[in-house]
Amino acid sequence: MNNNISNNHPISIRRGNLQDLPEMLILFKDTITFVCKKDYNTNQLEAWKSGADNLERWKKVMKEQLVLVAEIDHKIVGFCTLDQKNYIDLLFIHKDHQNLGIASILYNLIEKEALKQKNLPLTADVSKTAKPFFERMGFHVLSEQTVNVKGVDLINYKMQKDLLT
Repeated sequence: MNNNISNNHPISIRRGNLQDLPEMLILFKDTITFVCKKDYNTNQLEAWKSGADNLERWKKVMKEQLVLVAEIDHKIVGFCTLDQKNYIDLLFIHKDHQNLGIASILYNLIEKEALKQKNLPLTADVSKTAKPFFERMGFHVLSEQTVNVKGVDLINYKMQKDLLT
């Protein structure tokens, strides 16, 4: 599937595979480091990024979840995953490709898949940084949560969108 972000940058969306994992992990860590720094302190960012070290979890994501990858010029610029057919587990966009509509493209494809599966509503645990995006997509906050990662507390939000069938 192809979408145009601009005339110069056609974007393609495809299913992710295990070979994508190294590039996805770099994108995951870089996005947290550079995009989320306004919402979380250094200790929180480091704790959050440490999730990239849990390779077994990532392999499980790749095997058990719907993983969509966005590419520009054969480079991964974003990814989104759907778990249990109604939970958005991961949505990360490359630090150099923010605010170009890539997250919206990925999200809309994930939502279509959730609608097909009829496992509704759609839920996500969302960072402070991603909360405005999810609100624009029609999600509402169910609760603010404090999650402890490696002894460091991070605030995020349990969010939900009631999809119409």
